[in-house]
Amino acid sequence: MTLEKLHWFFKYKLHHLFFWAVYHFWWWTIFDGSVSNTLNNLVNPPYTLKYAFYVVVQALGVYFCLYYLVPRFLEKRKYMTFLGLCLLDIGLMSVIIASGYYVVAFTFDRSLTDLFKVDEPSLWFFFKSNSMPSCIAAMTLGMSIKLTKNYLNSQQRQKELEKEKLETELKFLRSQFNPHFLFNTINSIFVLINKNTAQASDSLAKFSNLLRYQLYECNEKEIPLNRELAYLESFIELERLRLDHNFEIRVELPKDQAGNLNIAPFLLMPFVENAFKHVSKNSDHLNWIKINVSLEGDQLTYKVSNSTSDAMKANDAVDYGGLGLFNVQRRLDLLYPGRYQLTTQKTDRTYLVNLVLTLAQATEPSHELALKES
Repeated sequence: MTLEKLHWFFKYKLHHLFFWAVYHFWWWTIFDGSVSNTLNNLVNPPYTLKYAFYVVVQALGVYFCLYYLVPRFLEKRKYMTFLGLCLLDIGLMSVIIASGYYVVAFTFDRSLTDLFKVDEPSLWFFFKSNSMPSCIAAMTLGMSIKLTKNYLNSQQRQKELEKEKLETELKFLRSQFNPHFLFNTINSIFVLINKNTAQASDSLAKFSNLLRYQLYECNEKEIPLNRELAYLESFIELERLRLDHNFEIRVELPKDQAGNLNIAPFLLMPFVENAFKHVSKNSDHLNWIKINVSLEGDQLTYKVSNSTSDAMKANDAVDYGGLGLFNVQRRLDLLYPGRYQLTTQKTDRTYLVNLVLTLAQATEPSHELALKES
């Protein structure tokens, strides 16, 4: 059968007739107890006509219920009305099919007893023994298929809505990161312009790379971990330029192990931003920031700590005013459910953030990604 004929076959729902024909053949086989007997009877014209009564009448009755009664009454929560009309539909189908036995006998000019081997044939006998049980079974089957299909479609729509909601929320969270990060960087350059022109020029070059990262790469779902670490290092160097001699920054980043792992972009940066924002600025003792990233298989451990001069102030800033960190945790909930642990530790003089994250393996080697970008 060609594709065009298949399209025509399904367009006009002819496969439904095939389904009901098979269903009634199966029902007849159970009632008769033998497939061979059913096949022999099916080629007998009186039984073929009786079989057609079952197929056509039940198909019409079931589809009337599924495509008229269900949307008009059941889906509008008119349960009693639906139940009454559904029972009436089953009863009407059963009466028509039971009457079909008489039509068959009249058409072929034979008695009901001779045709159907019934000692005392009556409409009530055919109704209660044959047509009504068959119609109840057909309606139950049709309703089960329809309601299951509606449920699966509803679940699929729900998943699509949740996916759209998730993507919208992630885009919104990223849009909150970007202005916060850009304003901090511009402020750093502004400070350097007044201090040292050469350093300001160097910082502007780093800022252009970071801006490219913000504009073109943060919209990706995932990027290679080594790229995130490279931009993290650029940001640290940019911030380092504007700090005075009383600051110490220690950075430990993996170099060779990160090439085969992916991470959501801009996931690590806000922790460092927060450390620079809330680090102590004491003149009488050393102020410090420590950043450590380590890998063990596909598990990343990320620690960012900084000195603080006022533990309560730092605590408030992180827990209530730190929009960046709040959004990072929200992104972690959305992107890495059950795959991360985020803890914080506060003392009078230090603040520590510890993130343990299970990453995904890169689908393409990092050098292939670099070739694509170039």
